[in-house]
Amino acid sequence: MSWAQLQLDMINFMGLNSKSIDNLIVTSILLSLGKMKITLEQVDYVSALGRLALSPDEKIKFMGQLDDILKYMDTLASVSTDNVEPMAGPVELFTPLREDLVRPSLSVDQALANAPSSDGSSFVVPKIIE
Repeated sequence: MSWAQLQLDMINFMGLNSKSIDNLIVTSILLSLGKMKITLEQVDYVSALGRLALSPDEKIKFMGQLDDILKYMDTLASVSTDNVEPMAGPVELFTPLREDLVRPSLSVDQALANAPSSDGSSFVVPKIIE
């Protein structure tokens, strides 16, 4: 059996349509040229970690998407960050504060009026920690 016949048998066995076959051929060429950073086996591994049952079409689709993400990470890694201070987010966050003012509030009796159970000036709740 020739290599081409073996590949066709595998494609037929996997139940791929013509678009999937085209994607598979392009993916195979890119993999063989070293242009892709992720393999089909790695996509299978990641999908197994996520307990995802992916069709062959989805595997090829996600392989391309994950490859794009990894290539973008390479782009980000190539940017010099020597003179950049570490930060928690892309923008500086601040909390606007207002002046504390004493305002009228509920009395103890009003606050406890709808409580299922109270003891003097306190709410009574079920014990959850022993």
